[in-house]
Amino acid sequence: MYIVGTYTVAVLLSIVTMLCWGSWPNTQKLVSKNWRFELFYWDYVLGILIAALLFAFSLGSSGTDGRSFMADLFQADWQNMFSAALGGAIFNLGNILFVAAIALAGMSVAFPVGAGIGLILGVLINYVAAPVGNAFYLFAGVALVAAAILLSAKAQRNLQKEEKNVSVKGLVLSIVAGVLFGFFYRFIGSSMTGDFRIPEAGKMEPYAAVVCFASGVLLSNFLFNTIMMKKPVAGQPVSYAMYFKGSQRDHLMGILGGLIWGTGLVLSILSTERAGFAISFGLGQGNAMIAAIWGVFIWREFARAPKGTNRLLYGMFACYIAGIIMLIVSRLY
Repeated sequence: MYIVGTYTVAVLLSIVTMLCWGSWPNTQKLVSKNWRFELFYWDYVLGILIAALLFAFSLGSSGTDGRSFMADLFQADWQNMFSAALGGAIFNLGNILFVAAIALAGMSVAFPVGAGIGLILGVLINYVAAPVGNAFYLFAGVALVAAAILLSAKAQRNLQKEEKNVSVKGLVLSIVAGVLFGFFYRFIGSSMTGDFRIPEAGKMEPYAAVVCFASGVLLSNFLFNTIMMKKPVAGQPVSYAMYFKGSQRDHLMGILGGLIWGTGLVLSILSTERAGFAISFGLGQGNAMIAAIWGVFIWREFARAPKGTNRLLYGMFACYIAGIIMLIVSRLY
């Protein structure tokens, strides 16, 4: 199977992960006017599984390093397969709750709370489990990225013409989603072998672990998204019959969104052997900057923002860039 050879390549793959995780929402935005998110989400989770399988049967089944995908999957202990699948279920629940939080409390509340908790908790948990990198530089980078998220939240709030009451339910959902985001990556990590070239018996290598993760996402969706369809936080309930009335474009956009996010996950997991789980996860969580770039320069979401908002956006980008640099440097000292 393909294995990352150097830290430089691991960093590049983690940056691509950041691009993928920050860009997939555009696919939903392109169909959001006529296609409910709950329906889009079925194709999205299917796209994640397709991405995992494509990598598994290509890069994961070629070369002489480590175990091939099928051999790796068949030798894996069920506890490790379950751990990776549980990580998928945890991510899926967090992602759905996060979307609900945005609907209830808005981006200015949900994003800094959910994304901020996920980033800080995720890096901390993964660093304690696998302490790779200089702690000072690593957590200084985390602090800078967290500051960027807060600046982004302030810029979003500036777009509001009138001050709105914050939904307590939305705030609680944001906190729960952030905690779940902080934990899901570790469940994948605990299912994997530490050395990809000389893998430990019973543990999985990246490709098998991601396939189990994606399977957990899809299976859990029958519970979590079904509840969301019947009890949506906004709008009327939707039925399964409505899913089959979607256009080909609607379904393709959902699958494409999942393919993009799933590709980012595979590259992130591949980079963990050289970069460490904390750094790989932290760099991937720079996705908020990518999403902000799309919003500012492509979708022109801040075109009518009041005076002073641009300074917040410039500060946000500066903090993100500085934070990412600190995360990268942390592995070099």
